[in-house]
Amino acid sequence: MTRRTLARALPLTPAVVLLLLFLAGPIAYCAYIAFTDLQLTGQAESSFVGLENFRTAFGDEGFRNAVWLTLVFTVVSSLVGQNTLGLALASLMQRASKPVRTLTGGIVITAWVLPEVVAGFLLYAFFRREGTLNAVLDALHLPRQNWLFTLPILAVSFANVWRGTAFSMLVYSAALQEIPREVTEAAQVDGAGGWRRLWHITLPMIRRSIGTNLMLNTLQTLSVFGLIWVMTRGGPGDRSQTLPLFMYEQAFQNSMIGYGTAVALLLLLVGALFSVLYLRLLRTEV
Repeated sequence: MTRRTLARALPLTPAVVLLLLFLAGPIAYCAYIAFTDLQLTGQAESSFVGLENFRTAFGDEGFRNAVWLTLVFTVVSSLVGQNTLGLALASLMQRASKPVRTLTGGIVITAWVLPEVVAGFLLYAFFRREGTLNAVLDALHLPRQNWLFTLPILAVSFANVWRGTAFSMLVYSAALQEIPREVTEAAQVDGAGGWRRLWHITLPMIRRSIGTNLMLNTLQTLSVFGLIWVMTRGGPGDRSQTLPLFMYEQAFQNSMIGYGTAVALLLLLVGALFSVLYLRLLRTEV
């Protein structure tokens, strides 16, 4: 290694050490635990069990149910909900007056900056049997439902959309401002309607922002725990038990740390697969 290369690498040394200590180290330790039968109680010492925890997971109906609900929760609340609503709000705010933009942005961002537990309590009060939503339905003489019992995964998905849309809105607001006005005006003069301009001009020109937003939103949604825990605790039964809640139940309620950590590694793998997919899409030229 030349002196010049060493001089360039030296400033990065503290960051590399911190990453190894606080990121790579815990991940490596968790990876080791996932191959053991470590328990919180009733066990003097753990032993190496190889792939047994992973075989147990793939044969566990509860795990398969959690995987399915995690995919539903991610697609509905992140890929469709936050992404689409964020783009719609950003587009509408571009055309709105300054007072409307300020008011709308303030309301949406307030939901985003609320702590996850506080947001969970607010949405629980909104969806519960005697909550705000049913009160509105009663006022409109429409049938009420116990939303947290009949449609729990959709209720928590809506809650995540309500809380997380602000990030997508901010990303797309910045991206839309980078589109040259001359391009949009030329398309309008040529007779392109709003939907055609959106599909053929706006979306291709903000493709990289869409990919980045989808990746960050997906990774955040895969790890949502507090919001669902406060609203439903994964219930009723296991009808809203996503992978983070299933992992928590196995590790800390059933005391099976090894098995719970194996589930956590599988969740990490799912996030990695989504990341690779989005990165490949970002590298693809239009």
